[in-house]
Amino acid sequence: MRVLLTFIFAIVTTTLFGQDKAGYDPKQVFDPEFLNQPGNEYRSGSGAPGPMYWQNKVDYTITCTLDTVKDQITGMVTITYTNNSPDELNYLWLQLDQNLFTTQSRGHMSTPIGGYRFGNVAFEGGDSIHSISLTEHGNVSNPQYVVTDTRMQVMLGEPLKPKGDKLTLKIAYSFLIPPNGSDRMGITDTRKGKIYQIAQWYPRMAVYDDIQGWNTLPYLGAGEFYLEYGDFDYSVTAPANLVVTGSGELQNPSEVLTSTEIDRLDKAKNSDSRVYIIARDEVGQSCTRPKNSGLLTWHYKMHQSRDVSWACSRVFVWDAAKVNLPDNKKCIAMSFYPVEFSSDSAWGRSTEYLKSSIEFYSKTYYVFPYPAASNVAGRVNGMEYPGIIFCGMYGRDGNLFNVTTHEIGHNWFPMLVGSDERKFAWMDEGFNTFINNYARKNFNGEEYKSNPSAKRIVGALSHPGANPIMTYPDVMEPKDLNTLAYFKPSAGLKILREAIIGPQRFDYAFRNYISRWAFKHPQPMDFFRSMNDATGEDLSWFWKEWFYENWKLDQAVESVEYVNADPKQGVDITIVNNEQMVMPVEVEVREVNGKIGKVSFPVEIWQRSGKWTFHYNSTDMIQSVTIDPDGKLPDTDASNNTWSPPAK
Repeated sequence: MRVLLTFIFAIVTTTLFGQDKAGYDPKQVFDPEFLNQPGNEYRSGSGAPGPMYWQNKVDYTITCTLDTVKDQITGMVTITYTNNSPDELNYLWLQLDQNLFTTQSRGHMSTPIGGYRFGNVAFEGGDSIHSISLTEHGNVSNPQYVVTDTRMQVMLGEPLKPKGDKLTLKIAYSFLIPPNGSDRMGITDTRKGKIYQIAQWYPRMAVYDDIQGWNTLPYLGAGEFYLEYGDFDYSVTAPANLVVTGSGELQNPSEVLTSTEIDRLDKAKNSDSRVYIIARDEVGQSCTRPKNSGLLTWHYKMHQSRDVSWACSRVFVWDAAKVNLPDNKKCIAMSFYPVEFSSDSAWGRSTEYLKSSIEFYSKTYYVFPYPAASNVAGRVNGMEYPGIIFCGMYGRDGNLFNVTTHEIGHNWFPMLVGSDERKFAWMDEGFNTFINNYARKNFNGEEYKSNPSAKRIVGALSHPGANPIMTYPDVMEPKDLNTLAYFKPSAGLKILREAIIGPQRFDYAFRNYISRWAFKHPQPMDFFRSMNDATGEDLSWFWKEWFYENWKLDQAVESVEYVNADPKQGVDITIVNNEQMVMPVEVEVREVNGKIGKVSFPVEIWQRSGKWTFHYNSTDMIQSVTIDPDGKLPDTDASNNTWSPPAK
């Protein structure tokens, strides 16, 4: 009989505490199987790269010529590919991103009829592959290849051996530059000439990793990029009247700059204030160019990068200043913009914004790894590449600061921490938006102050049809992309830092994650596990509810009862968790005598049930009891957050 009674009690307990009538089920959020897969030699259970972690290496040598009459680029890329994997490779996959810009591309065919920022609208471009040469183990051949939309598969004559085998692939190609390249590149017409912002401009190796082998998702527009690291040596040949800026460090300044410009650049490298390399009244003048006809070749190098990009124009004002990095290191910040947008309420402060942002991110998270950073004005509203960013030329004041700090912030996520943007937009956009909040707060005495509240996310959390964060960006509804890729992940990290973990512990763990995965390829689980490991907290409940689910938060004060009807004997307060999302709880108690008290509870109070009662040592009648008094949490129903006695 005793065994039977115990069994019945267990059933009753499960009914009362396991599944609340409002729909809260603690087993769903406190799931012992979530994040419980074992680590391996490549990725450890702690979230760190394992002792046998590997990734392949790609080095590029690129030469190209810009034809400003046809708006065409013709190039040759030599790719040296090193297979560090434990696998034998019989073929290679490359990305031909320009193939988005044809009316037969998957990206074009899946662009809504009304158009879309990242779609292709009626432009016939695409990569033309003129020749491919393969050098493998000393043998030179013209390999078979197949182009499928934005991917190209190259068949190898003999397998590329594991653990260090190399080959060289040489590809001749050309493409027409799309005027509006999905807001990531393009051509801008200004009063005095064109601005070219050039990206996705050479065949790039796809990533082969330990998670799924070749990563071959097509480029549709919204999903960005996943790229290998390596060294770049590239040259851009363009009309002599154009100024070319690009990722990395210029190798031949004496050939493409005047002696005056070289002197000014040297001065800028040691100046905390703006130095004009080409001043406003000099734009377009022959004295700014070493020659005024024919072509010039600009030679750049970039080390340990996942990509390079460049821009050019004859209309640029060019200014620069020194960036102060930790350990007495320095680099240079530069801005390029049309004279009509050169006032200090617009692009005249671009270099100041760029310099401040790089200094803050370097001091707070990880030192900026490149010798230079450029901000280029044009039609692209905001796009990032290693060492160079494109921002909308109409930006002004706080708007320009925000887009500048955001785009250069991407040099940490995903340029430094090389996540897969094609699948996990939140690992670059969300992380970056998160750190942008603190860069904005740091800038010039909070000149552009902003403190985004978690309550701004309430509408998205309340939307029953919204996707979870862990959704491919190309699958997200366009109207939801900003919320799911940018704001919700950023808000979640802010809540984790400021309301759950605390700044000191969070910052240590976050920097540890960045350091572990700098110039590597983390997956979401690596981030989650790394944060758990360094904070000493099992945050699986948070990762699941915030990133994998579309749950809502509704915490409420249910009842307040005096002990023996006497306020001086204390009060029993009951709080409830009405929805599936959980959070730690802070409760503020105000007494009529003016006394204010706060009580904090860990998230563990919700492990058994959605209801929690606690005793508070009051000394007088209760004026009010409020849950989450500072509004740190995205509670979807604020009407039940405060209890106050009934009016007499």
